[in-house]
Amino acid sequence: MLKAFIQRPTLATIVDNKCVGLQKQGFEKRTISVMRFTAAAFDRSFSPNRRDFYNIMYISKGSGIFSLGLKHYHITQPTVLYLRPTEIVSWRQFSTEIEGYICCFTRDLTERHRNLQTVIDRYGFFSDPGKSVVGLTAGDLAEIDDLFERMYRVDAKHGGSLAEDAMQAWLQLLMISNLQAGMYPEPDAITDEFGHVHAFFRLLEEETANVNYRTPIRIKTVKQFADKLFIHPSHLNVLLKKHTGLNVSTHIKKRLLEESKTLLLQTDWTLGEISYAIGFSDQPNFSQFFKKRTGVAPALYRRINALCVVFENNNYHIFNLNK
Repeated sequence: MLKAFIQRPTLATIVDNKCVGLQKQGFEKRTISVMRFTAAAFDRSFSPNRRDFYNIMYISKGSGIFSLGLKHYHITQPTVLYLRPTEIVSWRQFSTEIEGYICCFTRDLTERHRNLQTVIDRYGFFSDPGKSVVGLTAGDLAEIDDLFERMYRVDAKHGGSLAEDAMQAWLQLLMISNLQAGMYPEPDAITDEFGHVHAFFRLLEEETANVNYRTPIRIKTVKQFADKLFIHPSHLNVLLKKHTGLNVSTHIKKRLLEESKTLLLQTDWTLGEISYAIGFSDQPNFSQFFKKRTGVAPALYRRINALCVVFENNNYHIFNLNK
């Protein structure tokens, strides 16, 4: 029997769970999967990483900077991103809202369906870096939305070989549709403004990554971040407000809250250990911070949200650990 605690997924872990993780949990024959995401479904960023499978990401709403290798794209309109295996990619979300779909598939899918491989080779979305990013117009959205929604529903409801046949056919239609759109934005020369915003999110992620009570968060104020970025705090606030709609302090507090929730659900640390790891001098201040933003005390949040997934006999069972 395999047990795993449920956690708030990041974009990177979503992709891992849908493609790699499923194979580890008894779905070795799965070659393609599609998920729909919103802002609540994943972190505002994921660090540079590689994947062992093909990935198509459709951003229907939202903005941010997408990095593909050494190229950077400022995404402000609906866009389809084609990511080939082993490509180094990263994402920094600027807007407070984001929606779209992720489709990932393995090389086994293209080996089983040679027509799909032919379309991939012919149109070059995965092999030609100049075609990896496809901008969409308002007229393209209905068709793209429909194709992804069809794949998502078939994947969620059915699975199996028939679903695989249908999904790979829709993938071919997707690439044909994107070829007809033919909008391939040039990589951006990141301005100083975007550079500062990008650097802030990178520093925020670095500071909160791998947090524990041996290496607690040290940077948590606007001035501390500004000093690290060699920029005046007021100017940094202006830039974040302009490009994301939120000031620096709000972004920091939201990130600290996300980490707090994760530690409450994913560890057995005491509230004192968590408050110290998050950067608070004492537990009462941490509890006040948490309750003000969630409406419940940390201990209660842990008690009502501590869920566990059990995979047994090819079925998932979800239950509350505290009941």
